[in-house]
Order: sequence, then structure tokens, then C-alpha cells
Amino acid sequence: MGYRKANFDLVSVESRMVQRPLLSLPLAAVPVILAILWLAGFAHAGAAGPSGLIYINTSFENASPLYWETDAAGLVHVYLVYDQERASPNRANGHWFFEVQAAPNTQCTLVLHNLDNVWNGKRGSPISNRTICYVSEDARTWRLAPAQKTDDNCLKVELVIVSGSLYVARMEPYRLSDLEALEKRIHDDRRVRIATIGKTVQGRELEVIRVGYPNASCRVFLRARAHPWEAGGNWVVEGLVERLLRADADAERYLGRYCVYIMPMANKDGVARGMTRFNLRGKDLNRDWDKPADPALAPENAALEAWLEESIRAGHKPDLALDLHNDGGGRLHLSRPPVADLDRHLEKMRSFEALLRRHTWFTEGSTQPGFRNSGTLGDGWLERYGIDAAVLELNCNWIAGLKEAPLGRHWETFGAGLARVFFDYFAPSAR
Repeated sequence: MGYRKANFDLVSVESRMVQRPLLSLPLAAVPVILAILWLAGFAHAGAAGPSGLIYINTSFENASPLYWETDAAGLVHVYLVYDQERASPNRANGHWFFEVQAAPNTQCTLVLHNLDNVWNGKRGSPISNRTICYVSEDARTWRLAPAQKTDDNCLKVELVIVSGSLYVARMEPYRLSDLEALEKRIHDDRRVRIATIGKTVQGRELEVIRVGYPNASCRVFLRARAHPWEAGGNWVVEGLVERLLRADADAERYLGRYCVYIMPMANKDGVARGMTRFNLRGKDLNRDWDKPADPALAPENAALEAWLEESIRAGHKPDLALDLHNDGGGRLHLSRPPVADLDRHLEKMRSFEALLRRHTWFTEGSTQPGFRNSGTLGDGWLERYGIDAAVLELNCNWIAGLKEAPLGRHWETFGAGLARVFFDYFAPSAR
């Protein structure tokens, strides 16, 4: 069943009392009546409405911009706010993260609206019949919540709010504070260097984390969170970093062969503000890599491009680059720009895909022959710099290799597996 915007009775009991009866009362009684009404309104200001809902809180990092209202049937309609692409009809929604406050033991039904995205001028939806939600009492320990796509492209979510508060999210969140906690844990490790390479539109520092030794014979680059809603990439990064810094023989073997350079959160402004796709100036940070970055509109990309070109001049060009993303399908996106050694690149990527299947839970495969996604980091870094680069999309709804819905710990396991993938990929016999 679809849930279109309901008709709301905005005339309260108090206003109906004031409309006529006060006119027939003595003037001396009016202040008394108004005082009683004011006190009654103050008393019930924190009380639950017909749905049991008291408030939807978005006053924390990574929370979604939204507005909401409750209809006469008690359904809570949540209207997400779109990101808009610069000089384009394109718009995006796909992230939600908010706290529902309600009377204890409330059963509450949410209907999420404004999921009619536009991409390349065509309407599309970020949800499907496989879309899932997560809920948590403390915003740290997450579990699945039932969700259903409606006929009119909304998402209906059934909640039971036992303790009076419940967080609702599209994926298990990974916030700026989570990244800061990771960096604090690893900062003093002799195998780690955290270098600031630029700033976001709002002035947040952008960093590249090196894990390993700068004189390693091979180098791999990873970027996460070009699109703010895609938290899986950050969990993958955390799992990889923690595995490489473990005090065991395998970690030493890995770092004896390669080092990793990571841009852990490319769109920090978007993550902080709970956005879906674009940066604060309406630019998609996984587009326009086929030409030099515009520092005025995409300072995040300009900073990364400057870092890459300096690394190449210093003789530290990455041998492999991965841009980590989430979508509803999961696939290794191999773009095919017109480069002279495309066959060599595709053979390397076939080897990489085979290693993903061997050492991680990845099973979804890669894009078909003829596929090209111009302007992505994978496409642009291959065409402009000759780097074996790809976009790795990870399914946000289902991990086929595990037959489970993904949580942060699943992404971390995948990241830990990448440590062995890179070791075998860079084996002397494979070069």
C-alpha cells in the first residue's frame, strides 16, 4: 500500500475552545481562561502525540536533514531533504540517521518520503524491496528493523521503542568522531604517518594515512566516503588498518611487500551534515577525474590530485588504486577508457577479482565488457596517470558471500582480508 501525504487536522482542541466560547464570556474571565489554556499547553508540550512520538532528534553529527509530521492515523511521515548537484537537475537522497523519542514501549510506524532521486536527468530510486534499516538504543550497537518499499516509492519502517529512544539509520554509521578515534589509536605507531593534504569547503582538514614503510616496493591507494552516505568504505578502511598494524608475522610480511596510502573520508563536510552524494558546492567527488580538479568547487579533489602528482614526482606512484563505495548491487567497476595498454589493465583486474574471491567474502563479480564510467576516479586515474584503478562497490543490503545483511563488523572483516589480497596481488611472480 502507498502512503501519500495525509490530510492533517491542524485545529487543536484549545483553538476550537477559543474560537467562540470566549466571545460570550465576561471580559474578566478571559485572562483566567487563557492562563489555563497556556498551562495546559505547557504541560503537554513534552507528551506523546497519537503515534506515541514525542520528537525526532537530528542534533548530532551525521544526522539527516529532515522534517516530519504525524497524521490522524498515527503514521509518522519523515521528509528527507535532497542534496542537489550544481548546474544540474540531479538530486540525491539515500542517507537517513535520526533519533526517535517516544513514550516507552511505543509501537511506531515511520514513512520515509522524498526518495525520488534524479540522475542524469532521469528519475530513479535509492530504495528497493531489499532495502533495510538499522536501529540502535545507543547509536553503537545496531540490529535490523523491518522495512517495506511502498507503491509510491516511500519506505515504511515499523519500530518498537522500548526505552523511550531509538536511533534509525540506513547503514551502521561511521562518523567523523569514529575516524578521529582511529587516528588517535594509530598515530604513534612507527609504521603510520598521517599527513594533512588540504581542506574541505568548510575548512575541515583532509588527510592521507600511510600504513607501512615509504621504501616498500609496491604501493596501493584507497579512498573512502566520496559519497557521504556510503559508510561501508570507512569500516573497510578500519578493518584493513587494524589488520596491518597487528603485531604478528603476517602483518610484517604484508608490510614488507607493500604500503598503503588511504584518504579515509573524502567528503567530510557531507558526512558531518548527513548528506547523501555531493559536496557543499554541489560537486560529485567521484566525477570529473578526466580533467584537472576545480579547487574552487571541489577542493577535496584538488587536494587529492595535488598529493597524487607530488607522489608521482617523488617516485611513489600508486601501483593500484581503489575507490570504495556502497550501492544496492555490489560489483567491481572496471572502466575501459581508450588507453593503449587496456588489455594489460583488465588482466591485472581479473587477477585482483580472483584474489578478492579467495581471501574475502566478495562474490558479486565485475562489470561487463564494454562498460565505461567516464569521470570516475577509477576511469580518470587509469587514463590520465596510467594507474591500475577501479571503483569497488559493496552491496549495502546483502552480503551474498556470507548470506547476511551487512554490519560494521562485516565490512571490517572484508578490510582485514584485503591485507592478504594485496600481498598476493603484489607477489613477484604476479608483477
